[in-house]
Amino acid sequence: MKMKVVILAGGFGTRISEESHLKPKPMIEIGEKPILWHIMKIYSYYGFNEFIICLGYKSHMIKEFFADYYLHTSDVTIDLETNELKIHNNYAEPWKVTLVDTGLNTMTGGRIKRIKPYLPKDEPFMLTYGDGVCDVDLNELLEYHKNHGKLATITAINLDARFGVLRIDDENTITQFSEKSKADGGWINGGFMVLEPEVIDYITDDTTIFEKAPLENLAHDGELKSYKHRGFWKCMDTKRDHDALEKMWNEDNAPWYIWKE
Repeated sequence: MKMKVVILAGGFGTRISEESHLKPKPMIEIGEKPILWHIMKIYSYYGFNEFIICLGYKSHMIKEFFADYYLHTSDVTIDLETNELKIHNNYAEPWKVTLVDTGLNTMTGGRIKRIKPYLPKDEPFMLTYGDGVCDVDLNELLEYHKNHGKLATITAINLDARFGVLRIDDENTITQFSEKSKADGGWINGGFMVLEPEVIDYITDDTTIFEKAPLENLAHDGELKSYKHRGFWKCMDTKRDHDALEKMWNEDNAPWYIWKE
């Protein structure tokens, strides 16, 4: 399947500053692999292998990770005298990765608008954040999106209210999107979205925060649907979140590890 997967990986990660002052948040590792890699493995498991990664803060580190990926996953012999490199065996991911510098201070909506030239004009694309893992069935999510015919689908998670709170009617249409409400409980924006190209028309410029006017206006227009996911989801928002994910991985109890053989 050639559908593009857009991953927002350009933020500063200020709430996990213990590590993000050294590297971009999506490069913080779980089980010796960046969380960005884990997210891409989830998509790849369902056959989505074409990625557009929106870069910003310390973008060179993400570029270098992919530029060196083949070497890092190979057994090699290096002849230092002749500077020859011999590859013995390699396991490479079936990924095509487009890395786009979307600006250091660009907001989430602005980053999406900047990668418009890399997106097909007439088919939907996936979108998620570079810091959250989930065991959502992406094929079911896509099928649900195609069947309801609206412009946008958000994977809704029933969790606490640190994130955008969704008001959902009986037909799973999101009637109101409120970013980071202080209300207790409720369905929240878990990322793992499917969007039609027209969604980009709701974004004004680099200063547009996607979770504010664009999603609020999509909800107002009746074009925003929820796909309710009652399984595992966790965002690596703080060091405590990271430590919890690392513990799950080390204890072989990581629900997002769906590609496990």
